[in-house]
Amino acid sequence: MSLNVSQLLVKTATGDEISLGKFSGKVLLIVNVASQCGFTKQYAGLQELQNLYGPKGFQVLAFPCNDFGAQEPGTLEEIQLFCSLKYKVTFPLFQKVHAKGSTTEPFTTLNQFEPKGDVEWNFEKFLISKDGSILKRFKSNVDPLSEEIKNAISNALND
Repeated sequence: MSLNVSQLLVKTATGDEISLGKFSGKVLLIVNVASQCGFTKQYAGLQELQNLYGPKGFQVLAFPCNDFGAQEPGTLEEIQLFCSLKYKVTFPLFQKVHAKGSTTEPFTTLNQFEPKGDVEWNFEKFLISKDGSILKRFKSNVDPLSEEIKNAISNALND
Protein backbone atom coordinates (compact mmCIF):
# COMPACT_ATOMS: atom_id res chain seq x y z
CA MET A 1 0.00 0.00 0.00
CA SER A 2 1.41 3.38 -0.93
CA LEU A 3 1.04 6.33 1.38
CA ASN A 4 -0.77 9.36 0.04
CA VAL A 5 -0.59 12.92 1.37
CA SER A 6 -3.48 14.43 -0.62
CA GLN A 7 -5.94 14.33 2.29
CA LEU A 8 -3.53 15.73 4.88
CA LEU A 9 -4.50 19.02 6.46
CA VAL A 10 -1.76 21.55 7.16
CA LYS A 11 -1.73 25.15 8.37
CA THR A 12 -0.64 27.87 5.99
CA ALA A 13 1.43 30.86 7.07
CA THR A 14 -1.82 32.76 7.68
CA GLY A 15 -3.14 29.96 9.92
CA ASP A 16 -5.68 28.68 7.42
CA GLU A 17 -6.07 24.91 7.29
CA ILE A 18 -5.71 23.49 3.79
CA SER A 19 -5.50 20.04 2.27
CA LEU A 20 -2.30 19.10 0.47
CA GLY A 21 -4.72 17.95 -2.24
CA LYS A 22 -4.71 21.63 -3.23
CA PHE A 23 -1.36 20.84 -4.90
CA SER A 24 -2.71 17.82 -6.78
CA GLY A 25 -1.14 17.55 -10.22
CA LYS A 26 2.15 19.00 -9.00
CA VAL A 27 5.29 17.18 -7.93
CA LEU A 28 6.10 18.32 -4.37
CA LEU A 29 9.23 18.42 -2.28
CA ILE A 30 8.19 18.71 1.37
CA VAL A 31 11.02 19.83 3.65
CA ASN A 32 11.35 20.55 7.36
CA VAL A 33 13.46 23.69 7.59
CA ALA A 34 15.38 25.74 10.17
CA SER A 35 17.13 29.11 9.97
CA GLN A 36 20.04 28.43 12.33
CA CYS A 37 21.23 25.02 11.11
CA GLY A 38 24.36 23.87 9.33
CA PHE A 39 22.05 22.88 6.47
CA THR A 40 20.29 26.28 6.30
CA LYS A 41 22.25 27.11 3.14
CA GLN A 42 20.09 24.45 1.45
CA TYR A 43 17.40 27.15 1.18
CA ALA A 44 19.39 28.45 -1.83
CA GLY A 45 19.27 25.04 -3.51
CA LEU A 46 15.58 24.61 -2.74
CA GLN A 47 14.87 27.98 -4.33
CA GLU A 48 16.97 27.02 -7.35
CA LEU A 49 14.91 23.81 -7.71
CA GLN A 50 11.73 25.91 -7.48
CA ASN A 51 13.02 28.26 -10.20
CA LEU A 52 14.14 25.40 -12.44
CA TYR A 53 11.20 23.01 -12.11
CA GLY A 54 8.35 25.27 -10.92
CA PRO A 55 7.23 26.14 -14.45
CA LYS A 56 7.05 22.40 -15.20
CA GLY A 57 4.65 21.64 -12.31
CA PHE A 58 6.95 21.37 -9.27
CA GLN A 59 6.49 22.98 -5.84
CA VAL A 60 8.68 23.15 -2.73
CA LEU A 61 6.67 23.24 0.52
CA ALA A 62 8.68 24.26 3.61
CA PHE A 63 7.66 23.50 7.18
CA PRO A 64 9.73 25.30 9.84
CA CYS A 65 10.60 23.04 12.74
CA ASN A 66 12.32 23.73 16.07
CA ASP A 67 12.71 20.05 17.10
CA PHE A 68 16.42 19.75 16.36
CA GLY A 69 18.86 21.73 18.46
CA ALA A 70 16.31 24.56 18.83
CA GLN A 71 17.58 25.82 15.46
CA GLU A 72 14.29 27.47 14.46
CA PRO A 73 13.40 29.62 17.49
CA GLY A 74 11.91 32.56 15.58
CA THR A 75 8.33 33.47 14.85
CA LEU A 76 6.94 32.63 11.44
CA GLU A 77 7.20 36.30 10.49
CA GLU A 78 10.90 36.35 11.44
CA ILE A 79 11.51 33.12 9.49
CA GLN A 80 9.73 34.49 6.41
CA LEU A 81 11.74 37.72 6.54
CA PHE A 82 15.02 35.81 6.92
CA CYS A 83 14.19 33.49 4.00
CA SER A 84 13.06 36.35 1.79
CA LEU A 85 16.06 38.61 2.45
CA LYS A 86 18.85 36.04 2.62
CA TYR A 87 17.68 33.43 0.11
CA LYS A 88 14.98 35.20 -1.95
CA VAL A 89 12.61 32.32 -1.17
CA THR A 90 9.37 32.37 -3.16
CA PHE A 91 7.99 28.95 -2.16
CA PRO A 92 5.47 28.75 0.69
CA LEU A 93 6.50 28.50 4.32
CA PHE A 94 3.82 26.91 6.50
CA GLN A 95 3.15 27.15 10.24
CA LYS A 96 5.84 25.63 12.46
CA VAL A 97 5.45 21.88 12.99
CA HIS A 98 6.96 18.99 14.90
CA ALA A 99 8.76 16.42 12.77
CA LYS A 100 9.70 13.95 15.49
CA GLY A 101 8.14 12.44 18.57
CA SER A 102 4.63 13.79 18.83
CA THR A 103 4.64 14.90 15.21
CA THR A 104 2.22 17.08 13.32
CA GLU A 105 1.13 16.75 9.71
CA PRO A 106 2.52 16.33 7.22
CA PHE A 107 5.24 14.48 9.14
CA THR A 108 2.95 12.11 11.04
CA THR A 109 2.22 10.50 7.66
CA LEU A 110 5.59 11.13 5.96
CA ASN A 111 7.44 9.40 8.79
CA GLN A 112 5.62 6.17 7.83
CA PHE A 113 7.48 6.09 4.50
CA GLU A 114 10.48 3.77 4.24
CA PRO A 115 12.76 3.93 5.98
CA LYS A 116 10.06 4.43 8.61
CA GLY A 117 10.81 6.60 11.59
CA ASP A 118 10.98 10.16 12.74
CA VAL A 119 12.74 12.77 10.70
CA GLU A 120 16.28 12.77 12.07
CA TRP A 121 17.30 16.40 11.49
CA ASN A 122 16.45 19.65 9.72
CA PHE A 123 16.15 19.67 5.92
CA GLU A 124 14.97 16.10 5.46
CA LYS A 125 13.12 16.00 2.15
CA PHE A 126 10.15 13.99 0.84
CA LEU A 127 9.36 13.82 -2.87
CA ILE A 128 5.64 13.53 -3.62
CA SER A 129 4.12 12.47 -6.97
CA LYS A 130 1.45 14.40 -8.88
CA ASP A 131 -1.19 12.08 -7.38
CA GLY A 132 0.00 12.58 -3.78
CA SER A 133 1.98 9.35 -3.36
CA ILE A 134 5.25 9.53 -1.46
CA LEU A 135 8.02 8.62 -3.90
CA LYS A 136 11.29 9.08 -2.06
CA ARG A 137 12.83 10.23 1.19
CA PHE A 138 16.13 12.14 1.22
CA LYS A 139 18.17 12.64 4.38
CA SER A 140 19.36 16.10 5.45
CA ASN A 141 22.85 15.71 4.01
CA VAL A 142 21.52 15.15 0.47
CA ASP A 143 21.95 18.52 -1.24
CA PRO A 144 18.84 19.78 -3.03
CA LEU A 145 20.90 20.28 -6.20
CA SER A 146 22.33 16.76 -6.14
CA GLU A 147 21.86 14.67 -9.28
CA GLU A 148 19.89 12.20 -7.13
CA ILE A 149 17.22 14.77 -6.27
CA LYS A 150 17.18 16.49 -9.68
CA ASN A 151 16.82 13.16 -11.48
CA ALA A 152 14.03 12.06 -9.12
CA ILE A 153 12.15 15.33 -9.71
CA SER A 154 12.59 15.07 -13.49
CA ASN A 155 11.34 11.49 -13.47
CA ALA A 156 8.31 12.41 -11.36
CA LEU A 157 7.46 15.33 -13.65
CA ASN A 158 7.60 13.12 -16.72
CA ASP A 159 5.30 10.39 -15.36
